[in-house]
Amino acid sequence: MNTGNGKGKTTAALGMVLRSLGHGYRVAVIQFIKGAWEPAEKQIFSHWRDQLVFQAMGEGFTWETQDRDRDIKAAQQAWQAGLSYLSDPAFKLVLLDEINVALKLGFLTVETILLGLEQKPPETHVILTGRGAPTPLIERADLVTEMTLVKHPFREQGVKAQPGIEF
Repeated sequence: MNTGNGKGKTTAALGMVLRSLGHGYRVAVIQFIKGAWEPAEKQIFSHWRDQLVFQAMGEGFTWETQDRDRDIKAAQQAWQAGLSYLSDPAFKLVLLDEINVALKLGFLTVETILLGLEQKPPETHVILTGRGAPTPLIERADLVTEMTLVKHPFREQGVKAQPGIEF
């Protein structure tokens, strides 16, 4: 699990995705919040179509939602997609990107996620990302990394998000 207020949670997880692809493993990436646009990483990972399922779902950055019911439905659809890969032994790695944010916003319940994680085969690895990981998921995880924000040009210099750096 990659959590915390610092930058790099998804980037670190995508590094593990790349490593798994390099070993010839099947991988699924489900993005819970970033579905309103085509992420650049999805484009580059398209080179591994036979090994990788990449689904950017959700309604974009929904912490300022316009339609909470629609956002909940999108998160639940993303979870169902993720659950289908979690329970499939053909997939050795499943990345549930920004699921912690969906949990924090109340789009999903921790109990639902914990029950789903119990369905995964022992050889399947799962990465959960996003700020604000709930304590029960942290306790259940084998590995937790907290990204700590020390300095960021968004805050200190007013620099806007840049293609190839932030997205």
